[in-house]
Amino acid sequence: MVEIKNIFCVGRNYAKHAKELGNEVPDEPILFSKPTHSLANADGSTIVFPAGRGEIHHELEIVLYIEKEIPHDFEVSDVVKKMALGIDFTLRDEQSELKKKGQPWLKAKGFRNSALITDFWVFPGEQQMKETEFSLIKNGDLVQKGSINDMMFGFKDIINYCNDYFCLGKGDIIYTGTPEGVGPIGNKDELKLVWGSEEKGAFLVKL
Repeated sequence: MVEIKNIFCVGRNYAKHAKELGNEVPDEPILFSKPTHSLANADGSTIVFPAGRGEIHHELEIVLYIEKEIPHDFEVSDVVKKMALGIDFTLRDEQSELKKKGQPWLKAKGFRNSALITDFWVFPGEQQMKETEFSLIKNGDLVQKGSINDMMFGFKDIINYCNDYFCLGKGDIIYTGTPEGVGPIGNKDELKLVWGSEEKGAFLVKL
């Protein structure tokens, strides 16, 4: 796995996902982060998740790898050379309670193995990505499918927004938001992350 320094995530970047959870559609990116200790590789192995803390939901996402500091003027392909698929796992019951209290989401978002990621591959450019869907298969069934055409905030907007607040640099990664279809995982579930028709990663769930 390549060196990863910081993990930034964008919430509610697909309108249908925001609506399926009963959330307002934001007028600017919602940002949160995860500790690097939450990373896990979708390499076909069994991944252990916390039991007894309520439902854990899968949120499939495109992940961008930042190659260098962000200049004032740039194109996405200037600063992103690699991409991956990832899953932002969320302790949904805990997140709901934290939201009610107005508290940060970190306990619900930053637990061990909550930032699942495939191996990286060469960033193909936004135009080609607009022609390719990404999907999540759970126990043989399609549960999530997305396209960057449905994102409310594009890659350049997200990169600029993260950089304005946190100063992006080489080794930072950005989870860019999840399409609709999020749902709970169960013990012994098998999940596969697919780009177009190509399987990019897989793993088994242990609760």
